[in-house]
Amino acid sequence: MTIHKEGYTSIALCILFIFVLNAVIQFYYPHAEALKWVIYILSFLLFIIILQFFRSPGIRIAVDETKVLCPADGKVVVIEEAEETEFLKDKRIQLSVFMSPINVHVNRNPIAGVVKYFKYHPGKYLVAWHPKSSTENERTTIVIENHVGVPVLFRQIAGALARRIVWYVKEGDVVEQGQQFGFIKFGSRVDLFLPLGSKINVNIGDVVKGGRTILAELPAVGEPVKAPAVNEA
Repeated sequence: MTIHKEGYTSIALCILFIFVLNAVIQFYYPHAEALKWVIYILSFLLFIIILQFFRSPGIRIAVDETKVLCPADGKVVVIEEAEETEFLKDKRIQLSVFMSPINVHVNRNPIAGVVKYFKYHPGKYLVAWHPKSSTENERTTIVIENHVGVPVLFRQIAGALARRIVWYVKEGDVVEQGQQFGFIKFGSRVDLFLPLGSKINVNIGDVVKGGRTILAELPAVGEPVKAPAVNEA
């Protein structure tokens, strides 16, 4: 288990805050043993919470060009047919994963290919499960096209607690499946828009793991478009 680079500053600030808080308590209330123990315990819990949030476990990526890997740890909250209006401008299967503050917040590429589109959108901070969070919250939109020309669009979406989205890709980049493409701090959501005819391998409410859970199987090139192959919840 390692700590993600995005956590270095937050962890340093947390340690500084804990040091100052404990120094103040020690200076002004040197004989308040009960108060000092309460502060010690709260300081320890705060440090553990911040530390676990920025954990970055090592994983083994099973690369498969026909599969769509989960881009983040969390829970599946949406599986439905939807109109994608920003770039693809057609109907897709939307699959959304909600990331709680206790999840690993590393984001990984669902497929390999070339980044055909990238855009950052400033916006609101509605709770991540709000229906309008996908189009009104602070977010990024990324489209990766695989070697046979099949595009997959996905978004990092800030939640009510998240105030910073980090990304490591730009248009024209050649990326690998499972490679880190970003990080979102303190609770968020990732939306994917998959081609109609994709076979969905998860159900609403399933707990999924970034880079390990296979969310879907892409339709073969030239295969007739059928109704979305969505499992019943």
